[in-house]
Amino acid sequence: MASLAGRSVLLLVGGGIAAYKALDLIRRLKERGMTVRVVMTAAAQRFVTPLAAGALSGGKVFTDLFDRDDEHDVGHIRLAREADAIIVAPATADLMAKMAGGHADDLASAVLLAARAPILVAPAMNPAMWANAATRRNAARLREDGIRFVGPNSGEMAERGEAGEGRMAEPLEIVAALEALLAPSGPLAGRHVLVTSGPTHEPIDPVRYLANRSSGRQGHAIAAAAAEAGARVTLVSGPVSIADPAGAAVVRIETAEEMKAAVLAALPADIAVFAAAVADWRPQATHGSKMKKGADGPPTLALTENPDILATVGRLGEGRPRLVVGFAAETDDLIANGRAKLARKRADAIVANDVSAETGVMGGPANTVHILTADGVEDWPTLSKAEVGRRLVAWLAARLEAAG
Repeated sequence: MASLAGRSVLLLVGGGIAAYKALDLIRRLKERGMTVRVVMTAAAQRFVTPLAAGALSGGKVFTDLFDRDDEHDVGHIRLAREADAIIVAPATADLMAKMAGGHADDLASAVLLAARAPILVAPAMNPAMWANAATRRNAARLREDGIRFVGPNSGEMAERGEAGEGRMAEPLEIVAALEALLAPSGPLAGRHVLVTSGPTHEPIDPVRYLANRSSGRQGHAIAAAAAEAGARVTLVSGPVSIADPAGAAVVRIETAEEMKAAVLAALPADIAVFAAAVADWRPQATHGSKMKKGADGPPTLALTENPDILATVGRLGEGRPRLVVGFAAETDDLIANGRAKLARKRADAIVANDVSAETGVMGGPANTVHILTADGVEDWPTLSKAEVGRRLVAWLAARLEAAG
């Protein structure tokens, strides 16, 4: 089981009589060294008070989607993104229906809709409500969406003479389910994977910069696949307009110099994949104000080389990742240029792809790659970038295992 010490959890308390168990759950989670933040629905506050939950959690209890202080910086998004896991306990029939339908009309449901962390649901309701066809459909929908369940258990209900399936799981059962949920699994469990993605922007003046057409889709897909494979993932990303991949810790940068610093700060890593399209050059001087047109025509733009991040990491002695992988985005002589890059950068593998305009790779959804190593070349068919990411991660996991 995974240790919970140092991890953070967001507890969403729904409005049922079992809400009183949430107080004991907070205590059990705190005993294991977790940071616990609490969101309570309006109905939950009819059963237990925010004061009690806050006293046990040691922090503010969040209750209002429209709180002026919390929402000035979109607080519900921060709550959703800053937790290692989310527990819904008790999960009432109404709250489960909102989750299944994608509703977001209060703080709890808005947080759940914005969440990327794994979610654990502990249903609690009358047996007739749990057996209802609508609740069954909602539970099935949530399971299909990847949400994990603990309980409900069978036993006596709060209503006199009522018994059956519908009791919320006990706090220690929920803690055990959370430990299982957070336990690393997959071929890269326990490994750290570092990925770079997107372009870099090299400023000329406050409104202009040098860049390229990279969308970041391939690098982000690799990071997502590594997280799915159980790795701890650090993604160093240039400016992109796509969503962060689930399960990755994202470090945002603008320039090549910033990317190099972020990469070195993220080491050590077991695997480093350099998929970012780093600008080769940057202006020698950056103007502090917008450059104006002049009578003498366009200004001369003097350039200087950016740091070679792949070569820097490939040539590291102590602290070099076990596998260092670079990308070669070429428009001609693809394999020859890729082989030269493999040797020059001291990488373990180069993923070579043709980025000529007619291929549509830059910014597009698909890619055709060739994996170059000292042993030869593997030619892959045209695949979606998501599938390239999954196959590359599986290939890397196999190489890492073979290397011992």
